[in-house]
Amino acid sequence: MRSRPPTSGGTPPRWVSTSRPGKPRAPGRSWTRPPTSPRRGPTVGTYDFGALVARISHAVHGTGATRVSLDSLGAIFTRFPDKAVVRHELFRIATTLEDLGVTCVLTAERTDEYGSISRYDVEEFVLNNVIVLRNGLYRERRRTVEIVKLRGAPHRTGEWLFTIDPQDGIVVIPLAFLPLDKGSVRQDRVSSGVPALDDMCGGGFFRDAVILLSGPTGVGKTLTALSFMVAGVDAGERCLLYTFDETEEQLRRSIAGWGMDLDQVDATGLLTLVSEYPEASSLEDHFIRIRRSVEEFRPQRLVIDTLSALERIATPRALLDFVIALGAVLRPRGVTTLLTALPGQSYAGPGGPSIAGQIASLTDVAILLRYVESPGHVGRAITVLQTRGSAYDHRVRAVTIDHTGLHVGAFLKGVSNILAGYGSPLLNTRPWPAGAAEDTSQPEPHE
Repeated sequence: MRSRPPTSGGTPPRWVSTSRPGKPRAPGRSWTRPPTSPRRGPTVGTYDFGALVARISHAVHGTGATRVSLDSLGAIFTRFPDKAVVRHELFRIATTLEDLGVTCVLTAERTDEYGSISRYDVEEFVLNNVIVLRNGLYRERRRTVEIVKLRGAPHRTGEWLFTIDPQDGIVVIPLAFLPLDKGSVRQDRVSSGVPALDDMCGGGFFRDAVILLSGPTGVGKTLTALSFMVAGVDAGERCLLYTFDETEEQLRRSIAGWGMDLDQVDATGLLTLVSEYPEASSLEDHFIRIRRSVEEFRPQRLVIDTLSALERIATPRALLDFVIALGAVLRPRGVTTLLTALPGQSYAGPGGPSIAGQIASLTDVAILLRYVESPGHVGRAITVLQTRGSAYDHRVRAVTIDHTGLHVGAFLKGVSNILAGYGSPLLNTRPWPAGAAEDTSQPEPHE
C-alpha cells in the first residue's frame, strides 16, 4: 500500500485502484492488489468477493480515498461461470462502494463491438452508469464513445468520435453541442483579397463567416485562398493556412509564379503555414492539431486547402463531424474561415466527391469556380450561390489568371450548366468577346 504524497496545489481526490499484476502504476495514487502465492492449493467451496470487498473498504478508510477504480472486472469474473453468481457478486461490490460514499469506475471487456453491451449481460443492470468505448473498423480504426445509461440525469445519445491526445487526453469530437457565445455574431466585414469578389458578396465576408469555395482541379481555388490570406496580412491580421494537397516548397513556388512574395509575408510574423498529407494522421488528430494551432496562434483568418484531400482517409459522415467541430471552435472566436473543396454531388452529379455537397448547409458563403467551354476555348467562371444575411450578385462572371493573380471580369452572357460542374454556351451565343477565342495571342479580358 502506498499513500499519495502531499502536493502544493491543494488536496485532490484520493484514489484507491485495484489492478491486474504487471500493469503500470500511476504515480500519486494508492494501490492495493491481492497477494499472490507461489503455490496454489486445492479449492474448497465456491469463490466470492467477501475478501476483496473487505480489502477495498480497509484501503478507503485508511487513505481517505473518494474515488476508486477497479480494472478490470473481466480478470476476476472468469472464476464465475454462472451469470447469477456474477450478478450477485457485482451487486455486492456496487453496494459496498455506494455505502462507502466513493465514486467508482469499473472497467470490463466486451466480446464484440456491436453485440451485447457487456460480456455477462448483467453488468449494465447492476451499475448506475454505463459507458461503451468502441474501436470499430470504418475504412480505418475509429474510436467512439457512447453513453448507454446515466441513471437520474440527462445525457447525449448516440456514438461520438474521440481520440487520445498526448497533451489533452481523451478529446470527444464533434464539439458542436458546446454552448456558443451569444455575443459572437459579427457585423463587420473583411476582404476576400479580390475586390470584384467582395462586390459580388455584398461588400466582403462577415468577420465570423465560414466560406466554402468549390471547383475542379486547377480552376483557381488555391490562388483565391492565398489572395484571401495576403489581404489579411496586409490588414494586420494573423492568418493560418493548412494545406493537405501540396508541400510547403510547392506552395511557395506557385506563390512566386503569381507575383506574391511569401518571404516578405513571413517576415511580418502574421502568417503560419502548415503542410501535412492526410495519411500522416487520423482525421481526429488533424482536428486536434488545427484546434491547438487556433488556440495558440489565435488567427483571425484560417484557410484549409483542401477538404477533399481528407476524403482519402475518412468517410463523408466523419468529414461532416470534422466540419461541425471546426465550426464550434472557430465561430465563437470570430475567425473568418475559408474551406476549399472539389465539386460535391449536389453540383457535380453522382460519382463525384461528396464533401462540398455535405457541408454546404453548414457554411455562410458558397462560391463556385468552374470551367466554361466554348468552341476552341476553355475559360473560367465564378458565381456566388449564397451569402447569409446579405444581398449578393447572382450572375456568372468571367475569371482570368495571369502572372499577377486572379481577376474577376465581366458578366458572362449565355452560359449554362454552371451548377452541373461545367459551363457551356447556349446555342448561337458567344460567352467571350469576339476574337478572344480565335486569337490565342490575345489575353483574356479581366478587370
